[in-house]
Amino acid sequence: MTDRIVRAMSASGGIRVLAGSVSGLAREICSLQQASATVSVALGRGLAGGALLGAQLKPGQRVALKFEGNGPMRKMIIEAEADGAVRGCVGDPGAEAEPRNGKWNVPGVLGNAGFLTVSKDLGLGGEPYHGMVQLRTSEIGDDLAYYLTDSEQVPSAVGLSASLDEGGAVVLCGGFLVQALPKADSAEIDGMMRRITELPALPALLQEGGPEAIVERLFGGAAYNLLETREVFFRCGCSRAKVERALLTLGPDELREMGEKEHGADITCEFCRQRYRFDEAELGALADRSPAPAGA
Repeated sequence: MTDRIVRAMSASGGIRVLAGSVSGLAREICSLQQASATVSVALGRGLAGGALLGAQLKPGQRVALKFEGNGPMRKMIIEAEADGAVRGCVGDPGAEAEPRNGKWNVPGVLGNAGFLTVSKDLGLGGEPYHGMVQLRTSEIGDDLAYYLTDSEQVPSAVGLSASLDEGGAVVLCGGFLVQALPKADSAEIDGMMRRITELPALPALLQEGGPEAIVERLFGGAAYNLLETREVFFRCGCSRAKVERALLTLGPDELREMGEKEHGADITCEFCRQRYRFDEAELGALADRSPAPAGA
């Protein structure tokens, strides 16, 4: 089943619904991160949420979600681009927490205190827009809905799910985003909220008919228009050239010291785990190119 996001609108133009299946994406990224079971669930939910937000971007735009908490996972970063590319990483992929009431304890690994920061690059060449809210429940979907409602002033409901096989690999992952737009009337909103509460378990819907089945259930018998289906996939933006640019910011003295003391440097991308090796001579060449600190 192709990983994809489906975007739809009620016939009245008052309710926007996005639903997605990102099982393959989540499985690949959680494997790259060597994530524990609970971290895989948290990261899967985060990837689904990021993909849903990314599906609303225009060409050249991208969005980043950064969850920071006081739990052992410490942080989770999700980045999504307008063409469907998504990537993600966590602070400590090996973090774990005991189940709570028979459910995955995502708040236990993320922490109950912290912040969600959303950054949007509108592709206009200026500084990205940043919005921040405190974590409310640390259940990922709840916090994302709170951000959209509080910071972006768009009443939103978010449902995210990730389920694992016996070996701890992601088998089903996806979710939905419902937003009430200015044209929505109270009856339309009430009907949608009722259907959200009556929605069957997301893994069952994903297994049954993918994101299209979620959209159909959410609208019930209400008329709607299917606007777009967008494929999503993993792509990392790292490269040796980007790592070189980051190293250049250290300055010539630190680069030479690194070469002399460590005889090189190994830099690992936090998203794809690609390792970049720079030997002593290469660090010396970078030091020659690096500008000296101001006032030196």
